[in-house]
Amino acid sequence: MVHLCLRVAMMVDRLKVEHCVESLCQDGCAAVNATINALEKDLDSIALPGLQYADKAQVLKELQDIMSIYDQPCEINSRPVK
Repeated sequence: MVHLCLRVAMMVDRLKVEHCVESLCQDGCAAVNATINALEKDLDSIALPGLQYADKAQVLKELQDIMSIYDQPCEINSRPVK
């Protein structure tokens, strides 16, 4: 039963991380790059509601992985109009 509870807790955290990454990516690559820079400087000072330090570290890693596919810095500065 304890292992099941740990799995559920880990899943919930994973979902929070995925939601955070998706939400940040909706703001465009310039905002993602700014978030990466801020997280690299100090994970504790960045407010990502509901996420603990380890979750923020995972968000940083996932954002870095996403942005690593681009050959050069992107020039998109804001979210596209829907």
